[in-house]
Amino acid sequence: MANRKPIEIDEWYHCYNRGVDKRKVFLEERDYGRMLLLMYFSKFQKPVQLFNENNLQLKTVLAEPLDSRGKPIVEIGAYALMPTHFHFVLRETQEGGIARFMQKVFTGYTMYFNRKNARTGALFAGTFKSIHVADDRYLKHLISYVHLNPAQLIEPDWKTSRKNIRHLKTRLQEYDYSSLPDFIGDSRPQTPVLDLSIFKLFEKIPSIEQMIRDAKIYENLNEIEV
Repeated sequence: MANRKPIEIDEWYHCYNRGVDKRKVFLEERDYGRMLLLMYFSKFQKPVQLFNENNLQLKTVLAEPLDSRGKPIVEIGAYALMPTHFHFVLRETQEGGIARFMQKVFTGYTMYFNRKNARTGALFAGTFKSIHVADDRYLKHLISYVHLNPAQLIEPDWKTSRKNIRHLKTRLQEYDYSSLPDFIGDSRPQTPVLDLSIFKLFEKIPSIEQMIRDAKIYENLNEIEV
């Protein structure tokens, strides 16, 4: 079950939230791109300032030298952005880093979304939820759970049916708004959003069948409502 216990440095956490009233928070491709930019910038100390967002491209932004952004406050181990919610796997590298990261991401994205869509008020459902990841095995289950989250958009019955595993695997690898393509070695503009330290957990990348088993184990151990 999600907790609000103090977050500790060098520990991994599953952080997630959804749109207020379960509304869609990503309406088009550039919304996902904006969130990815915010995720990348927010993991560093330097305040986030993104201007002329319609012209921003991730591969252009990443040309800026790393030392200009300050020290990292979190590491991003995995993520999945869904139309109504998101999941992050984060490790805090400075005290209060996850809280600052989430505050920058929430504030920046809400301001962008509200301005673009001529709305006011909260976009996300209160403060984010967090679950502490106790050990490496548990962390592997969590990463599979996060990467399998988009499966519900592709094969709604994926948890009970194994008829279309090959199709599911292909579509998950093509889903641009999760870190799964980076895990399987695809080189793309989004790759620097992810921190490479997470790969130290794996001797080899799990198969889709193993990911499905791991995702189910994680879901059975936690009560997650998004």
